[in-house]
Amino acid sequence: MIISRLLILMLAYCLLSACGVHVDEQGMNTSSDQSDTTVYRWKMVTTWPPNFPIFQEGPQRFADEVRKMSNGRLDIQVFAGGELVPALQTFDAVSQGTIEMGHGAAYYWAGKVPAAQFFSTVPFGMTIKGLEAWLYQGDGLKLWNDLYRPFNLMAIPMGNTGMQMGGWFNKKIESIDDLKGLKMRIPGLGGNVLDKAGGNPILMSGGEIYTALERGIIDATEWVGPFHDLRLGLNRAVKYYYYPGWHEPGTELELIINTEAWERLPEDLKQIVTASAAATSNWIYTSMEFLNSKSLQEVRQKQNVQILEFPAEVLTELKRLTTITLQEQAAGDAEFSRVYENYQTFRKEYDLWDEVSEQSYQRSLLQ
Repeated sequence: MIISRLLILMLAYCLLSACGVHVDEQGMNTSSDQSDTTVYRWKMVTTWPPNFPIFQEGPQRFADEVRKMSNGRLDIQVFAGGELVPALQTFDAVSQGTIEMGHGAAYYWAGKVPAAQFFSTVPFGMTIKGLEAWLYQGDGLKLWNDLYRPFNLMAIPMGNTGMQMGGWFNKKIESIDDLKGLKMRIPGLGGNVLDKAGGNPILMSGGEIYTALERGIIDATEWVGPFHDLRLGLNRAVKYYYYPGWHEPGTELELIINTEAWERLPEDLKQIVTASAAATSNWIYTSMEFLNSKSLQEVRQKQNVQILEFPAEVLTELKRLTTITLQEQAAGDAEFSRVYENYQTFRKEYDLWDEVSEQSYQRSLLQ
């Protein structure tokens, strides 16, 4: 019996060897010929709460599409914020290589890479049209990856929120003085501008916001737009809902990948990842536009909610403080200055086109 088993194993080995197939140290089938049949099993962590619509759905759709397009050769398991690592430790986990991929927004890492904020959103900055033109056709994506390279990371755009709302407040904002002392959950450069206005910006993950607002730990919060804000129940905590989202006029989301893991992928799988990220970007943005338009009507029906526009003088002052904030950070950070200069140069040229196209058309609708 033992001899028979040995003969069977030897025969199987010979057959596999003849076919050019072997089993690697991780138990994955690989081929000795030029076609790579290795199965890559990766993990992705996100900054989003579990089951969070669109934002957490997007990475899962991405992983499912990659799996199908690669015929199972790249199998990505997706974990929401807190399921494998805390939401705001996504950057570190992927940088260290304990996780291969992450999904979030670059302004969450402002403490590590201040200039990364340009690749999520800039207060009073470009909307999705200009921002993505800069990323894909200008120098944006190259600058982004130059910043991340020392952290053993690369970035691919994967989603955009579109224009956001200005946030939820426990009191009316009638002048810039109403922002003084205000404890508000607001990340990135928007938080820096709030600080300049005398407010107290606080960074926290989405899963913490409702409880903090309800308990008075914070006085105000921005999140995304009507669809997500309702799902988070923010309308039950406070009643003043402001627009426009001056701080986030079109926030880009990112897929970050550990560069060592990326370099191990064959070229066809890299192309599948890139194409799937682009398809997911489109799905996220169009879903946001569609569902926000519907959810705004639902917000309007909430009798306890007042939807208000920020006074013009408040926006004017916030815009002035934004310019000061950007200039100060550029003066103290060479990388920030380099990206800021490139962003501004591109924007000046783009704004000439935007003025005679989109902006003039929007004005014609008001006549």
